[in-house]
Amino acid sequence: MSSVAEAGTTRAPVTITVQGLRHVYKGGTVALDGVDLSFGTGLFGLLGPNGAGKSTLMRIMCTLLVPTGGTVNMGGHDVVGERQAVRAMIGYLPQEFGAWRLQRVEEVLDTLALLSGMRNKATRRQRTRDVLEQVGLDDVADRKVKKLSGGMVRRLGVAQALIHEPRVLIVDEPTVGLDPQERLRFRQLMANLGQDRTIVLSTHIVADLGSSCSDLALIDTGKIVFRGSPAELMGQAKQRVFEITVPGAGDARMESGYEIVSRMRDGENTRIRAVSRDGGIPEGAEQIADPTLEEAYLAFMAARGRADVALAEEEEA
Repeated sequence: MSSVAEAGTTRAPVTITVQGLRHVYKGGTVALDGVDLSFGTGLFGLLGPNGAGKSTLMRIMCTLLVPTGGTVNMGGHDVVGERQAVRAMIGYLPQEFGAWRLQRVEEVLDTLALLSGMRNKATRRQRTRDVLEQVGLDDVADRKVKKLSGGMVRRLGVAQALIHEPRVLIVDEPTVGLDPQERLRFRQLMANLGQDRTIVLSTHIVADLGSSCSDLALIDTGKIVFRGSPAELMGQAKQRVFEITVPGAGDARMESGYEIVSRMRDGENTRIRAVSRDGGIPEGAEQIADPTLEEAYLAFMAARGRADVALAEEEEA
C-alpha cells in the first residue's frame, strides 16, 4: 500500500489554520479578503450566501486553487508548498458529483481506492464494503450510478471522499436539490463522521449544519463577519425575533425594518413570526426567547442589510 493510503489511516487530530487569506480573480473580483480561521476535530460550519467566498476557500483548502495572498496550514502542512501531503489527508465532496454514470457503485469505489494507492484487491474490496455500509449504500452496491436517486449520488460522493480514510473531509454545498428526508439522512451521516475527523461543511442552507455543529463562521463578501458557536449566534438574535398576531390573512405590509419568517392562519387572524433589522419590535409583539439557528442567521443578515439574500436562498432550499 502506498504512503497515500497509509497516511489516511492515522487518526491523529488535524488542525486547520487560515491566516490572512486573500484571493482576487481575473477581472478584479475579490472573493476572499483577509480570512483568518482555526479549527480542529468535529464538524465546522462555514455559512454564508451564494457568492460570499465559500467555494473559493474550499478550493484553496483542497489545493485546487492558489491564493493571491495568505496561508492555509493543514495538520502542519502548507496547502501550496506541500500539496501531496495535504491531498493524502483530505477527502473532498464538491458541489457537483455526477460522474461514473455507467459504472456500478462498487466499481466506482474500487477504482478510486486503487488510484489512492490500495494495491491489494482484498483490502480494496473490504474497504469498499465498509464505506458503502457507512454511508448507507451497501444495498445498492451492484446498481449503476445512473440508477441512483439524487440523495444516493450525494452519499456516493461522500463515499468516494472517504475511501482512502482521510483525516479531513471537505464538503461544499452538500444538500442542494435533495428532499427533506435525504437532507436529514445526510446531516446524521456528517454527525457520525465528525466524531473522529475534521469536517469542513460549506453551505448557504442553515439547516445543513444540524445539531452536531458546535463551531461555525459566517462569511459574507469575502470576509468573516461572525465566528463562534451556534448558541452564540442564536443568543445575539434573542432581542430581534418576535411573533405578532394581525387581523385578516396577514398580507398587509409590515413596517419597513422587519423581515417575515413565516405566517400561520389562526381563525380570522394570522400569526406572523419575523425578525427585526434594528432590534426594535412592533407594539403588541412577543419576543421569542429561543430563536432557531435559521432565525438567528436571518437576524444577523438583516442587521447587515442582507436579509433579502438570506431569505431568497432559504426559500430556494
